[in-house]
Amino acid sequence: MRKSFQIGAAFIGVIVGAGFASGQEILQFFTSFGTIGIVGSLVAMALFAFIGMNLTQLGSRLQTTSHQNVIYHICGRYVGVIVDFIITFFLFGVTVVMFSGAGAIFEQQFGIPGYIGSIVMAVLTIATVTLSVQKVITLISAFTPFLLLLVIIITVYSVVNFDFSSAAIEAAVTTDNQGASHWLLGAILYVSYNIAAGAAMLTVMGGTVKNEKTAAWGGIIGGLGLGLLILLINISMLTQLKEIAAVPMPMLFLANNISPIVGVIMSVILLGMVYNTAVGMLYAFAARFIKPETVRFKGAVVVFGVAAYGASFIGFITLVGTVYPAMGYLGFILIGAIVLAWFMKKKAPNQVG
Repeated sequence: MRKSFQIGAAFIGVIVGAGFASGQEILQFFTSFGTIGIVGSLVAMALFAFIGMNLTQLGSRLQTTSHQNVIYHICGRYVGVIVDFIITFFLFGVTVVMFSGAGAIFEQQFGIPGYIGSIVMAVLTIATVTLSVQKVITLISAFTPFLLLLVIIITVYSVVNFDFSSAAIEAAVTTDNQGASHWLLGAILYVSYNIAAGAAMLTVMGGTVKNEKTAAWGGIIGGLGLGLLILLINISMLTQLKEIAAVPMPMLFLANNISPIVGVIMSVILLGMVYNTAVGMLYAFAARFIKPETVRFKGAVVVFGVAAYGASFIGFITLVGTVYPAMGYLGFILIGAIVLAWFMKKKAPNQVG
Protein backbone atom coordinates (compact mmCIF):
# COMPACT_ATOMS: atom_id res chain seq x y z
CA MET A 1 0.00 0.00 0.00
CA ARG A 2 2.97 2.30 0.59
CA LYS A 3 3.75 2.14 -3.12
CA SER A 4 0.15 3.09 -3.94
CA PHE A 5 0.38 6.16 -1.70
CA GLN A 6 3.69 7.11 -3.33
CA ILE A 7 2.13 6.89 -6.80
CA GLY A 8 -0.91 8.84 -5.55
CA ALA A 9 1.28 11.62 -4.12
CA ALA A 10 3.30 11.75 -7.35
CA PHE A 11 0.04 11.91 -9.36
CA ILE A 12 -0.96 14.98 -7.35
CA GLY A 13 2.54 16.44 -7.74
CA VAL A 14 2.46 16.10 -11.53
CA ILE A 15 -0.99 17.70 -11.90
CA VAL A 16 -0.59 20.50 -9.36
CA GLY A 17 1.37 23.16 -11.22
CA ALA A 18 1.43 26.93 -10.88
CA GLY A 19 -2.24 27.54 -11.67
CA PHE A 20 -3.65 24.82 -9.40
CA ALA A 21 -1.60 25.51 -6.27
CA SER A 22 -1.92 29.29 -6.62
CA GLY A 23 -5.71 28.93 -6.75
CA GLN A 24 -6.12 30.76 -10.07
CA GLU A 25 -7.40 27.71 -11.98
CA ILE A 26 -9.70 26.70 -9.10
CA LEU A 27 -11.06 30.26 -9.03
CA GLN A 28 -11.89 30.18 -12.75
CA PHE A 29 -13.35 26.69 -13.00
CA PHE A 30 -15.04 26.27 -9.58
CA THR A 31 -15.14 29.21 -7.13
CA SER A 32 -16.33 31.78 -9.69
CA PHE A 33 -19.65 29.86 -9.96
CA GLY A 34 -20.40 30.35 -6.26
CA THR A 35 -21.47 27.59 -3.85
CA ILE A 36 -22.48 25.25 -6.71
CA GLY A 37 -18.74 25.06 -7.41
CA ILE A 38 -18.49 22.75 -4.38
CA VAL A 39 -20.56 20.18 -6.30
CA GLY A 40 -18.21 20.73 -9.24
CA SER A 41 -15.29 19.90 -6.92
CA LEU A 42 -16.89 16.55 -6.07
CA VAL A 43 -17.50 15.78 -9.76
CA ALA A 44 -13.83 16.54 -10.49
CA MET A 45 -12.76 14.30 -7.59
CA ALA A 46 -14.71 11.33 -8.99
CA LEU A 47 -13.38 11.86 -12.52
CA PHE A 48 -9.76 12.22 -11.40
CA ALA A 49 -10.01 9.01 -9.34
CA PHE A 50 -11.68 7.01 -12.14
CA ILE A 51 -9.30 8.16 -14.91
CA GLY A 52 -6.23 7.94 -12.68
CA MET A 53 -7.15 4.34 -11.77
CA ASN A 54 -7.48 3.37 -15.45
CA LEU A 55 -4.27 5.01 -16.64
CA THR A 56 -2.01 3.67 -13.86
CA GLN A 57 -3.56 0.21 -14.19
CA LEU A 58 -2.98 0.17 -17.95
CA GLY A 59 0.59 1.39 -17.45
CA SER A 60 1.16 -1.53 -15.06
CA ARG A 61 -0.49 -4.09 -17.34
CA LEU A 62 1.58 -3.04 -20.35
CA GLN A 63 4.73 -2.39 -18.26
CA THR A 64 5.27 0.75 -20.29
CA THR A 65 8.15 3.23 -20.03
CA SER A 66 6.38 5.73 -22.30
CA HIS A 67 2.77 6.84 -22.79
CA GLN A 68 2.88 5.65 -26.43
CA ASN A 69 1.88 2.02 -25.77
CA VAL A 70 -1.02 2.95 -23.50
CA ILE A 71 -2.39 5.61 -25.88
CA TYR A 72 -2.33 3.20 -28.84
CA HIS A 73 -3.95 0.53 -26.64
CA ILE A 74 -6.79 2.89 -25.62
CA CYS A 75 -7.31 4.86 -28.84
CA GLY A 76 -6.42 2.34 -31.54
CA ARG A 77 -3.90 2.63 -34.37
CA TYR A 78 -5.29 5.64 -36.25
CA VAL A 79 -6.69 7.88 -33.50
CA GLY A 80 -3.73 6.83 -31.35
CA VAL A 81 -1.27 8.46 -33.75
CA ILE A 82 -3.06 11.80 -33.47
CA VAL A 83 -3.51 11.67 -29.67
CA ASP A 84 0.09 10.53 -29.19
CA PHE A 85 1.41 13.43 -31.29
CA ILE A 86 -0.71 16.05 -29.50
CA ILE A 87 0.09 14.73 -26.00
CA THR A 88 3.80 14.73 -26.84
CA PHE A 89 3.56 18.31 -28.10
CA PHE A 90 1.74 19.43 -24.96
CA LEU A 91 4.25 17.72 -22.66
CA PHE A 92 6.85 20.10 -24.04
CA GLY A 93 4.36 22.99 -23.94
CA VAL A 94 3.57 22.51 -20.23
CA THR A 95 7.30 22.27 -19.43
CA VAL A 96 7.72 25.68 -21.10
CA VAL A 97 4.75 27.05 -19.11
CA MET A 98 6.27 25.82 -15.82
CA PHE A 99 9.67 27.43 -16.53
CA SER A 100 7.91 30.68 -17.38
CA GLY A 101 5.66 30.38 -14.29
CA ALA A 102 8.67 29.95 -12.01
CA GLY A 103 10.09 33.18 -13.40
CA ALA A 104 6.77 34.94 -12.74
CA ILE A 105 6.72 33.76 -9.09
CA PHE A 106 10.33 34.87 -8.49
CA GLU A 107 9.54 38.28 -9.96
CA GLN A 108 6.21 38.85 -8.19
CA GLN A 109 7.03 37.52 -4.73
CA PHE A 110 10.75 38.15 -4.36
CA GLY A 111 11.48 40.94 -6.85
CA ILE A 112 14.07 38.78 -8.67
CA PRO A 113 14.19 39.10 -12.51
CA GLY A 114 12.00 36.47 -14.14
CA TYR A 115 14.71 35.03 -16.38
CA ILE A 116 16.80 34.11 -13.31
CA GLY A 117 13.87 32.23 -11.77
CA SER A 118 13.33 30.40 -15.06
CA ILE A 119 17.03 29.44 -15.26
CA VAL A 120 16.98 28.08 -11.69
CA MET A 121 13.87 26.00 -12.42
CA ALA A 122 15.28 24.75 -15.73
CA VAL A 123 18.59 23.63 -14.17
CA LEU A 124 16.85 21.87 -11.25
CA THR A 125 14.40 20.16 -13.60
CA ILE A 126 17.06 18.95 -16.05
CA ALA A 127 19.26 17.66 -13.21
CA THR A 128 16.35 15.75 -11.66
CA VAL A 129 15.09 14.18 -14.90
CA THR A 130 18.50 12.64 -15.58
CA LEU A 131 17.94 10.44 -12.48
CA SER A 132 16.12 7.08 -12.51
CA VAL A 133 12.33 7.06 -12.85
CA GLN A 134 11.94 5.74 -9.29
CA LYS A 135 13.96 8.65 -7.91
CA VAL A 136 11.91 11.05 -10.04
CA ILE A 137 8.65 9.67 -8.60
CA THR A 138 10.03 9.96 -5.05
CA LEU A 139 11.09 13.59 -5.58
CA ILE A 140 7.81 14.55 -7.25
CA SER A 141 5.78 13.10 -4.37
CA ALA A 142 7.86 14.86 -1.68
CA PHE A 143 6.18 18.29 -1.81
CA THR A 144 2.58 17.02 -1.86
CA PRO A 145 2.04 16.53 1.92
CA PHE A 146 3.33 20.05 2.64
CA LEU A 147 0.93 21.58 0.12
CA LEU A 148 -1.99 19.62 1.59
CA LEU A 149 -1.09 20.69 5.14
CA LEU A 150 -0.81 24.38 4.23
CA VAL A 151 -4.07 24.31 2.24
CA ILE A 152 -5.84 22.78 5.26
CA ILE A 153 -4.43 25.54 7.52
CA ILE A 154 -5.52 28.29 5.10
CA THR A 155 -9.00 26.72 4.73
CA VAL A 156 -9.56 26.37 8.48
CA TYR A 157 -8.35 29.93 9.08
CA SER A 158 -10.56 31.31 6.29
CA VAL A 159 -13.69 29.48 7.48
CA VAL A 160 -13.16 30.31 11.19
CA ASN A 161 -12.74 34.00 10.37
CA PHE A 162 -15.64 34.11 7.90
CA ASP A 163 -18.57 36.23 9.04
CA PHE A 164 -21.48 33.98 8.09
CA SER A 165 -23.99 36.56 9.34
CA SER A 166 -23.03 38.84 6.46
CA ALA A 167 -22.39 36.11 3.92
CA ALA A 168 -22.75 37.39 0.39
CA ILE A 169 -20.99 34.74 -1.67
CA GLU A 170 -23.51 34.64 -4.48
CA ALA A 171 -23.55 38.44 -4.69
CA ALA A 172 -19.80 38.39 -5.35
CA VAL A 173 -20.14 35.95 -8.24
CA THR A 174 -19.39 37.43 -11.66
CA THR A 175 -18.92 35.90 -15.10
CA ASP A 176 -15.73 37.90 -15.71
CA ASN A 177 -13.30 35.19 -14.62
CA GLN A 178 -15.31 32.03 -15.27
CA GLY A 179 -13.40 29.39 -17.21
CA ALA A 180 -16.57 27.92 -18.75
CA SER A 181 -20.20 28.80 -19.43
CA HIS A 182 -21.58 26.31 -16.85
CA TRP A 183 -20.26 24.94 -13.54
CA LEU A 184 -20.47 21.29 -14.68
CA LEU A 185 -18.68 22.03 -17.96
CA GLY A 186 -16.06 23.90 -15.93
CA ALA A 187 -15.43 20.87 -13.71
CA ILE A 188 -15.17 18.45 -16.67
CA LEU A 189 -12.99 20.82 -18.72
CA TYR A 190 -10.67 21.28 -15.74
CA VAL A 191 -10.20 17.53 -15.34
CA SER A 192 -9.88 17.18 -19.11
CA TYR A 193 -6.90 19.45 -19.68
CA ASN A 194 -5.13 18.28 -16.52
CA ILE A 195 -5.44 14.65 -17.60
CA ALA A 196 -4.22 15.57 -21.10
CA ALA A 197 -1.11 16.99 -19.43
CA GLY A 198 -0.67 14.27 -16.78
CA ALA A 199 -1.65 11.12 -18.70
CA ALA A 200 1.86 10.45 -19.97
CA MET A 201 3.54 10.50 -16.57
CA LEU A 202 0.63 8.59 -15.01
CA THR A 203 1.14 5.68 -17.39
CA VAL A 204 4.91 5.74 -16.79
CA MET A 205 4.33 5.63 -13.00
CA GLY A 206 1.96 2.70 -13.44
CA GLY A 207 4.62 0.94 -15.50
CA THR A 208 7.00 0.90 -12.52
CA VAL A 209 4.63 -1.48 -10.67
CA LYS A 210 3.91 -5.09 -11.69
CA ASN A 211 0.85 -5.47 -9.48
CA GLU A 212 -2.12 -3.90 -11.31
CA LYS A 213 -4.16 -3.42 -8.13
CA THR A 214 -1.31 -1.53 -6.46
CA ALA A 215 -1.02 0.73 -9.52
CA ALA A 216 -4.80 1.22 -9.73
CA TRP A 217 -5.04 2.19 -6.06
CA GLY A 218 -2.26 4.71 -6.65
CA GLY A 219 -4.42 6.35 -9.33
CA ILE A 220 -7.49 6.31 -7.07
CA ILE A 221 -5.62 7.78 -4.08
CA GLY A 222 -4.09 10.50 -6.27
CA GLY A 223 -7.47 11.36 -7.80
CA LEU A 224 -9.18 11.57 -4.41
CA GLY A 225 -6.29 13.70 -3.10
CA LEU A 226 -6.59 16.10 -6.03
CA GLY A 227 -10.35 16.34 -5.43
CA LEU A 228 -9.77 17.07 -1.74
CA LEU A 229 -7.33 19.86 -2.60
CA ILE A 230 -9.79 21.37 -5.09
CA LEU A 231 -12.56 21.22 -2.47
CA LEU A 232 -10.46 22.83 0.30
CA ILE A 233 -9.03 25.56 -1.96
CA ASN A 234 -12.53 26.23 -3.30
CA ILE A 235 -14.05 26.58 0.18
CA SER A 236 -11.25 28.86 1.42
CA MET A 237 -11.63 31.17 -1.60
CA LEU A 238 -15.43 31.25 -1.35
CA THR A 239 -15.06 32.94 2.05
CA GLN A 240 -13.27 35.89 0.41
CA LEU A 241 -14.53 35.74 -3.16
CA LYS A 242 -14.92 39.51 -3.51
CA GLU A 243 -11.35 40.19 -2.32
CA ILE A 244 -9.58 37.55 -4.41
CA ALA A 245 -11.62 37.81 -7.63
CA ALA A 246 -9.01 39.96 -9.40
CA VAL A 247 -5.88 38.60 -7.68
CA PRO A 248 -3.43 36.62 -9.90
CA MET A 249 -2.49 34.19 -7.10
CA PRO A 250 -5.46 33.92 -4.71
CA MET A 251 -3.98 31.30 -2.35
CA LEU A 252 -0.87 33.42 -1.94
CA PHE A 253 -3.17 36.33 -1.05
CA LEU A 254 -4.99 34.22 1.58
CA ALA A 255 -1.68 32.92 2.97
CA ASN A 256 -0.36 36.48 3.38
CA ASN A 257 -3.60 37.35 5.20
CA ILE A 258 -2.64 34.88 7.91
CA SER A 259 0.99 36.04 8.13
CA PRO A 260 3.78 37.25 5.81
CA ILE A 261 5.76 34.20 6.96
CA VAL A 262 2.95 31.89 5.81
CA GLY A 263 2.98 33.80 2.52
CA VAL A 264 6.69 33.08 2.02
CA ILE A 265 6.16 29.40 2.91
CA MET A 266 3.31 29.24 0.38
CA SER A 267 5.58 30.78 -2.28
CA VAL A 268 8.24 28.13 -1.65
CA ILE A 269 5.65 25.32 -1.82
CA LEU A 270 4.19 26.87 -4.98
CA LEU A 271 7.65 26.79 -6.58
CA GLY A 272 7.95 23.17 -5.42
CA MET A 273 4.73 22.25 -7.20
CA VAL A 274 5.89 24.04 -10.37
CA TYR A 275 9.10 22.00 -10.11
CA ASN A 276 7.06 18.78 -9.71
CA THR A 277 5.05 19.43 -12.85
CA ALA A 278 8.09 20.51 -14.88
CA VAL A 279 9.97 17.34 -13.90
CA GLY A 280 7.02 15.08 -14.75
CA MET A 281 6.39 16.73 -18.12
CA LEU A 282 10.04 16.85 -19.25
CA TYR A 283 10.66 13.24 -18.19
CA ALA A 284 7.59 11.95 -20.05
CA PHE A 285 8.46 14.04 -23.13
CA ALA A 286 12.02 12.72 -23.32
CA ALA A 287 10.91 9.12 -22.56
CA ARG A 288 8.60 9.26 -25.57
CA PHE A 289 11.62 9.46 -27.90
CA ILE A 290 14.50 7.78 -26.08
CA LYS A 291 14.74 4.89 -23.63
CA PRO A 292 15.14 6.29 -20.07
CA GLU A 293 18.26 5.83 -17.94
CA THR A 294 20.66 5.78 -20.89
CA VAL A 295 23.46 8.19 -21.84
CA ARG A 296 21.48 9.31 -24.92
CA PHE A 297 18.43 10.00 -22.71
CA LYS A 298 20.42 12.29 -20.41
CA GLY A 299 21.86 14.19 -23.37
CA ALA A 300 18.39 14.58 -24.90
CA VAL A 301 16.98 15.87 -21.60
CA VAL A 302 19.59 18.66 -21.56
CA VAL A 303 18.78 19.63 -25.16
CA PHE A 304 14.99 19.54 -24.59
CA GLY A 305 15.34 21.43 -21.30
CA VAL A 306 17.41 24.23 -22.86
CA ALA A 307 14.90 24.49 -25.73
CA ALA A 308 12.01 24.74 -23.24
CA TYR A 309 13.85 27.49 -21.35
CA GLY A 310 14.31 29.44 -24.59
CA ALA A 311 10.61 29.11 -25.41
CA SER A 312 9.63 30.31 -21.90
CA PHE A 313 10.42 33.91 -22.93
CA ILE A 314 7.12 34.00 -24.84
CA GLY A 315 5.53 34.89 -21.48
CA PHE A 316 3.56 33.06 -18.79
CA ILE A 317 0.12 34.59 -19.42
CA THR A 318 0.37 34.14 -23.21
CA LEU A 319 1.50 30.53 -22.83
CA VAL A 320 -1.28 29.61 -20.38
CA GLY A 321 -3.90 31.23 -22.60
CA THR A 322 -2.66 29.29 -25.64
CA VAL A 323 -1.58 25.88 -24.34
CA TYR A 324 -4.23 25.04 -21.71
CA PRO A 325 -7.48 25.64 -23.66
CA ALA A 326 -6.23 23.52 -26.57
CA MET A 327 -5.28 20.77 -24.09
CA GLY A 328 -8.82 20.74 -22.75
CA TYR A 329 -10.25 19.67 -26.10
CA LEU A 330 -7.65 16.92 -26.48
CA GLY A 331 -8.57 15.76 -22.98
CA PHE A 332 -12.20 15.23 -24.02
CA ILE A 333 -11.05 12.80 -26.73
CA LEU A 334 -8.74 11.01 -24.30
CA ILE A 335 -11.34 10.76 -21.52
CA GLY A 336 -13.91 9.44 -23.99
CA ALA A 337 -11.45 6.77 -25.17
CA ILE A 338 -10.61 5.78 -21.56
CA VAL A 339 -14.29 5.42 -20.62
CA LEU A 340 -14.97 3.39 -23.78
CA ALA A 341 -11.98 1.11 -23.07
CA TRP A 342 -13.25 0.60 -19.49
CA PHE A 343 -16.72 -0.41 -20.72
CA MET A 344 -15.23 -2.75 -23.34
CA LYS A 345 -13.10 -4.43 -20.67
CA LYS A 346 -16.14 -4.89 -18.40
CA LYS A 347 -18.05 -6.54 -21.24
CA ALA A 348 -15.25 -9.03 -21.89
CA PRO A 349 -15.92 -11.85 -19.36
CA ASN A 350 -12.66 -13.66 -20.00
CA GLN A 351 -10.49 -10.64 -19.31
CA VAL A 352 -8.97 -10.31 -15.86
CA GLY A 353 -7.88 -7.10 -14.08
